[in-house]
Amino acid sequence: MTDYGRGSGSEPWHPEDPLYGDGGWGGQQAHAAQQSPYGGQPQQYPEQQHAQQQYGDWSEGGGQTAYGPQSQYDQYGHQHPESQYDQYGQPQYGQQQYDQEYAPQAHPQQGYGNGTWDTGAHPHAQYPADPSDPYGQQPQGYPAEQPDYYGTPEAYPPPEPPGRRRAEPEPRHTDWDPGPDEGEHAFFAGRDGADDDDPADGGRDERRPRGGKPKKRRSGCACLVVCLVLGGGVAGVGYFGYQFYQDRFGAAPNYAGEGNGEEVTVTIPKGAGGSTIGQELKRQGVVKSVDAFIAAQQSNPRGKSIQDGVYTLQKEMSAESAVELLLSPGSRSNLIIAEGKRNVDVYKLIDKRLGVKEGTTAEVAESESKSLGLPDWALNHTNVKDPLEGFLFPSSYSAGKGQKPEDVLKQMVSRANEQYDRIGLEEKAQGLGLKNPWELLTVASLVQAEGKTHDDFRKMSEVIYNRLKPTNTETNQKLQFDSSFNYLKGQSNINISESEINSNTDPYNTYTNKGLPPGPIGNPGEEALQAALNPTKDGWIYFVATDGLSKTEFAKTHDEFLKLKEKFDASSGN
Repeated sequence: MTDYGRGSGSEPWHPEDPLYGDGGWGGQQAHAAQQSPYGGQPQQYPEQQHAQQQYGDWSEGGGQTAYGPQSQYDQYGHQHPESQYDQYGQPQYGQQQYDQEYAPQAHPQQGYGNGTWDTGAHPHAQYPADPSDPYGQQPQGYPAEQPDYYGTPEAYPPPEPPGRRRAEPEPRHTDWDPGPDEGEHAFFAGRDGADDDDPADGGRDERRPRGGKPKKRRSGCACLVVCLVLGGGVAGVGYFGYQFYQDRFGAAPNYAGEGNGEEVTVTIPKGAGGSTIGQELKRQGVVKSVDAFIAAQQSNPRGKSIQDGVYTLQKEMSAESAVELLLSPGSRSNLIIAEGKRNVDVYKLIDKRLGVKEGTTAEVAESESKSLGLPDWALNHTNVKDPLEGFLFPSSYSAGKGQKPEDVLKQMVSRANEQYDRIGLEEKAQGLGLKNPWELLTVASLVQAEGKTHDDFRKMSEVIYNRLKPTNTETNQKLQFDSSFNYLKGQSNINISESEINSNTDPYNTYTNKGLPPGPIGNPGEEALQAALNPTKDGWIYFVATDGLSKTEFAKTHDEFLKLKEKFDASSGN
């Protein structure tokens, strides 16, 4: 190719060439007409009849050049607004677009040189842009051609004039080939996007030929993994849905039969409801579910009468069988304290139940009595043999191997406190002529010990209160109860000689000492407590167990008492 030099023009513009001086394309009109400035091939336009209108005319007469640097000032010295160029090199001024470029023109277009100029171009038809073409927003050339924006300079707009030239942005590298699926992702098209090569031509984007390096096909492992994950998710949803249905609408899990033969000891706390009992049974392996036990308890007419205590059951029982055993007295293995039982006997029962050495519980009671929960009014009384006497309330308690004696004793003292608070033992003592609730509890223990039947408890209570009165001239405020002497001796002997009684001056001997003993002589039950609070008012002051066993008769005078004593002597063979 001939070198035209700067003076007469320049070679066709290339995106990588710098902008040349102030010259246009000079007078090389014939060469420009024969050779395309971008591809080296002649450019033919269907609408043109011949190539007689050349760009060389634009540089004559001091007018504006088509592709050279544009002057920033007009003929009056005013600076033009920021100008831009379209793909044909024609200037656009400010924000107004040169919309008439492709519209039919009825008159020559005006330039900004010393005169007017006419490009000689005919109106062009405007075509919609291809959405997949990154340069589709730029106007196309002529309808007879489909310009290749990846291999021709039309993909690059002309450079701005030197005075307004800005730093070129980093070229965007892409080898994305939309292909027939219009941009479908390589994963779903079976291609591995990571294997596409970057363009190697100095940042210019080039489209890889169809016959280039073959794309790697993505293996089926990824699809298999996706299927497995989705399948696992569906299975998980199905499982939890089934569990939800079973929990809400299905039958509760339950064992069948009456157990597997392995016995377990289950403790039911006081006041426990069906849910609490069911949870304990499930924890011990007796029932399979709490819901099954609750359903069985509700369906049993006596289900709500299950009492607290220790029960011997079997593992893996049906809920219905467990409810039946809990309602059966034979399954209860509780420590049951009878009414009127003395503490010394209760300690022996606890030792046996817990499987500890005999005397262990008695030692704990003596050394830790003040830390077991006694109320303030039960502390610091003189001459008391056992400060816990009267507070091991008669009831049923959970006690088994592995428990500590102090834990069982605390249960009993707590139960006694509840009962005494409920009946108002502390508030009612003074109304009965007593000093404190401790004396009232002692009265109840004497009623429990001397009364043979529940029918005579109130009469026995009246006898005690009448003998304690300062006006008592029959016994001179002495109770004269065998029960208190037997407590002192640790025995239960109904035949006591007068010499033995009169020779003993221990405070618990009510034959030689006036008033009440130092403390309770046993653990009174509910009926004895109520009788101590509500004695009869018939004037009873004497009583005799005429049959020596269960029959007690009462008298108001000493003469009546002597008659009752004769009956007793006759029944006992004296």
